[in-house]
Amino acid sequence: MNMRRISSDMPNTDMQYSLRRQEERLAKLDAKLGTGERIHELRDDPMAASHAVRFESYLARLNRYEQNTKLAMEQYNAMDSYFREFNDILQQIRELGVKGANGTNGPEELKYIGIEVNELLKELVAIANKTDMNGKQLFAGDKAFTEPFRVVDGSVEGGGESMVVRVEYRGAGANRSTQISDGSYTTLDIGGGEAFWAEKMNIVSRYDAADYRVTQDSAIFVDGIEIQLTQGDTLHAVVAKINESSAPVKAYVDPETRGLALEGTNAHLIRLEDRADSQVLQDLGLIKASNDPYAPNWHETALVSGGSAFDMVIRLRDALLRGDHEFAGSQGLGGVDLALGGMANQLAVEGSRYQRSLHTWMRLNEEIENTTGSLGREKYLDFADAATDLAMLDFAHRAALQTTAKIIPPTLLDFLR
Repeated sequence: MNMRRISSDMPNTDMQYSLRRQEERLAKLDAKLGTGERIHELRDDPMAASHAVRFESYLARLNRYEQNTKLAMEQYNAMDSYFREFNDILQQIRELGVKGANGTNGPEELKYIGIEVNELLKELVAIANKTDMNGKQLFAGDKAFTEPFRVVDGSVEGGGESMVVRVEYRGAGANRSTQISDGSYTTLDIGGGEAFWAEKMNIVSRYDAADYRVTQDSAIFVDGIEIQLTQGDTLHAVVAKINESSAPVKAYVDPETRGLALEGTNAHLIRLEDRADSQVLQDLGLIKASNDPYAPNWHETALVSGGSAFDMVIRLRDALLRGDHEFAGSQGLGGVDLALGGMANQLAVEGSRYQRSLHTWMRLNEEIENTTGSLGREKYLDFADAATDLAMLDFAHRAALQTTAKIIPPTLLDFLR
């Protein structure tokens, strides 16, 4: 049986121990009040600490997603504004085309209308080359610092000055995206080859490739989609692999040229590229090697059709300058209508992307509020309860000091120490 030794110093030791414990509790509570957090060490509340870590990690992700969603909404708002401006100018051009196609205007009046259309065409190009507040091109795809549309000037039949004869796209496809929730992304960019295209493209090679074979394992890119090819693949095998991919084109063998032909499934600029270790598309006569990565790379013998909104406006303008009101009223206005239809489609796409981002942003803000509340319950102090606890601890400490003073009165030895 353990015996406890009783001595005159024992009450003093017990009191000192109790007072130190009280002071320790007061110090911990003071520290928590100073930081506002109730967990300073894992042992304070291991379960709450683990929950708080998970909530903090999730909250950090939610805040990042919320910022990404705001960025996407700003991007879509800017694009929507320029699309609407582009659409309005196209409508003005159509009205001018209708005016020039009614047959009551003479050659001189048609020429003046054509010159006005040419000026509006320049404004369309200026809109397509707009940048955002950071100086990045909005419609160059992921080539954000490359001006997407290059104007080629020259002489036009019936025109009395240097005019726009061609508008070339030098940008890329829309490859940049941002994450807006766990496992969910939205596309930020839109290439000018999609945004401002009017007709479905057709590209037909004039090379007879009936006996063609791929010479080595390689790959090609169609609209940014990589398509793997195997040594020995025939032309029909290449066609099948392109059609099996997600690229928005239909491939076939042209019955006249017996060469590879591609047709867009929607109105967009078809982009073709050989991988660095391949020249399949060059061998098939669709593209040519080029040192200028921004220049059109169609092979000079390939048959290429299907133009942009700018091509449609140029077609109408040229008809007006020639005084050909019949062509202006048929193919000229028809092309502008195609451009307007493409722009209506882009407005719908951007509007739907904005609405999706808006709903995601609203949901994220609600989740952020809920997660912040859960984190607060696990990690942060309830100041009302903490103030009450502090007052009770302080009262108990003062009472302990008063009791100690009565139980252990000072003696002569205390003054001699």
